[in-house]
Amino acid sequence: MKAIVKDQNAKGLTLCDVPMPQIGPRDVLIQIDRTGICGTDLHIYKWDDWAQKNIPVPMVIGHEFVGRIVELGAQVDYLQIGDLVSGEGHLICGRCRNCLAGRRHYCRSTRGVGINFPGAFAEYISLPATNVWKLAPEVSKDTAAIFDPFGNATHTALTFPLLGEDVLITGAGPIGCMAAAIAKHAGARHVVVTDVNPERLTLAQKLGATRTVDVRSETLPQVQEDLGMREGFDVALEMSGNAQAFRDLIANMRHGGKIALLGILENNVGIDWDQIIFNSLTIKGIYGRKMYSTWYEMTSMIQSGLSIEDVITHRYHYTEFEKGFQAMSEGSSGKVILNWADLG
Repeated sequence: MKAIVKDQNAKGLTLCDVPMPQIGPRDVLIQIDRTGICGTDLHIYKWDDWAQKNIPVPMVIGHEFVGRIVELGAQVDYLQIGDLVSGEGHLICGRCRNCLAGRRHYCRSTRGVGINFPGAFAEYISLPATNVWKLAPEVSKDTAAIFDPFGNATHTALTFPLLGEDVLITGAGPIGCMAAAIAKHAGARHVVVTDVNPERLTLAQKLGATRTVDVRSETLPQVQEDLGMREGFDVALEMSGNAQAFRDLIANMRHGGKIALLGILENNVGIDWDQIIFNSLTIKGIYGRKMYSTWYEMTSMIQSGLSIEDVITHRYHYTEFEKGFQAMSEGSSGKVILNWADLG
């Protein structure tokens, strides 16, 4: 089958033929329809320090996908051939303390699809049936292809109650933009998104931000004054990984405010811990999705009228994957979709 592979210790990826994946008794074989390019895939493409330390070569990459089941393992009795599915990209051990307690998203031995397990940028993928999510009919294929990052946004945005709250989102990348849509759908009063990229700020506004802020020309105290806010933001979602954005976020929280931290900050970022302590701020680190309550929340929000498809800005055939990675590298795209087949 055709697959996009990291096949050498250098920048770039290769479209080549690889063996068809085999399935075990508790696995399913999925024919891929379309996939989303993730920031992680871009790290692998660029072959930066993180990728060099974490990605075995060769490796079929990719973990955002939608497709149809074409083969079932002998012990899989709750899925059917033909089901339209996506999948959870974190493979768990099932034996550690958190797995046994039902906190599977905290598994200490997680493996990643497309990172150290053969990925979805291929015509077919084999996955454990327990990682497969059967899609509701209201979920379009484009939305399903990006359920993985939509899940990151959902897990982060819904960590704290949002009804009637003023929400700050630092970083207008695709996940930050989807988080803006979720926060508005969940009943937030103001949803303010900051960035330095005008195209992405426009995308955030399209997805539901009530106010966007280019921090090169506006400050958050000015924005609070414009919105009639007197005490700071109730909830903040850090999506940028930028140290200054994180410091600005902390400085503009109300006393007792809550911060969900998804962006990966550089090492040794200095912040004023007095602000955390004396303002009684809560910071919670977020990784991945809750297995599988986040998937239920995503489905329910789509069924109740939420649309995130505006975050998709580019679509290419998988043979044009270089164009997709180029669009990602330029930094102004939303989500980029690669089409693998027309499955009807």
